[in-house]
Amino acid sequence: MSSFNRWQSGTAALMALSITTGAVAPLVASAPAFAQAATFADVPANYWASPFIRELARRDIIAGFPDNNFRPEQPVTRAQFAAMVANAFQRAAVRGGVQFIDVPQNFWATNAIQQAYTRGFLAGYPGNRFEPNQNIPREQVLVSLANGLNYSVTGDPSNILNQYYADANAITGYARNPIAAATEQQLVVNYPNVRFLNPNQTATRADVAAFIYQALVSAGQATAINSPYIAAQQPTTPSVVRIPTGTTIPVRYEQAERILVTREETAPLTLTVGQNVITPERTVLIPAGSQVVGELRPAKGGSQFVARELVLTTGQRYPINATSEVITRTETVRKGANAGRIVRNAALGAAAAAAISAVTGDRAIATEEVLGGAGIGALVGLFLGRDRVDLIAIDPETDLQLTLGSDLQLSPSQR
Repeated sequence: MSSFNRWQSGTAALMALSITTGAVAPLVASAPAFAQAATFADVPANYWASPFIRELARRDIIAGFPDNNFRPEQPVTRAQFAAMVANAFQRAAVRGGVQFIDVPQNFWATNAIQQAYTRGFLAGYPGNRFEPNQNIPREQVLVSLANGLNYSVTGDPSNILNQYYADANAITGYARNPIAAATEQQLVVNYPNVRFLNPNQTATRADVAAFIYQALVSAGQATAINSPYIAAQQPTTPSVVRIPTGTTIPVRYEQAERILVTREETAPLTLTVGQNVITPERTVLIPAGSQVVGELRPAKGGSQFVARELVLTTGQRYPINATSEVITRTETVRKGANAGRIVRNAALGAAAAAAISAVTGDRAIATEEVLGGAGIGALVGLFLGRDRVDLIAIDPETDLQLTLGSDLQLSPSQR
């Protein structure tokens, strides 16, 4: 497997959260030992979120930890985010409070959660739960800010999302309008590829700092930062992304538990990408659910899947050079065998179906079980008189994983 396969955020003072493995009270930005430091040991000048973090720290809006680290990649929980927005944005309540059954009175963020709720930034879950320790996804952060700051989308939400995000289809339905509004307000900061929102990815401290700083810019409370990762500042034609030769693309075939073909036949087959293909920063390049169109072909005494076309979940299509390993495992069909048992839960190449029909004497094999769906009758004569036939037996779960035979380049219109 190549290295590519491992690719896998007027206002008031904002509370920076001191997050460790245990339940720790938040670290308030007004603590002078930390609030005065505008730089952090683990946030180098060339770090993508450095200008956002530095400016918020300089304004005493966020703070780091006692060891002078900011821990930018650390995830943010719903309780922690509630504390951040409750202290960042002093707004009038838009609804009454509620007692969440999973937020006890002595919980460190109870007051912040109530403020975030009554001000319209956050809501609960069915069953009157808040899930305070649940990591908050990026799309939920953006929805929270858009709702709490009363953003309204002015254009067509789908057009906006599709214009700026190659993974717009991954945005949850409830989040589409608020995220479109947040995009218009230039709140959205996407690293490392501005075209990928990664809406369901857990927000990090760096993400939240960037989103909140952009909210300050939108409110006229901060000076705009010239970052290449702010979505609405970017051209809609980003550079080509290259997926290198040797990358494995995990696929599945759900229509059958096994596939039978003869050694000599070519059979059309469409596979489904089973897992996201991602960068080291977890940017999705090929989303799960995309399709790989190709065919099973004779190869070295067996059969091999050869891909021809990749169809993304967005509907974009382009050529792909990828193959499976050669499968040589066989299954013997003998005269008089029960054809129904042989074809049960199996997909058949047309020649394999004809062979089974001729050897077993069963002329009623249904065409819906056959890859390609036609031509069985014309092929039966090739196998008449045989007492047995050996077919290539393919296990889709283990035999059809694909490896790129050449670099795959995704152009902007295809991501």
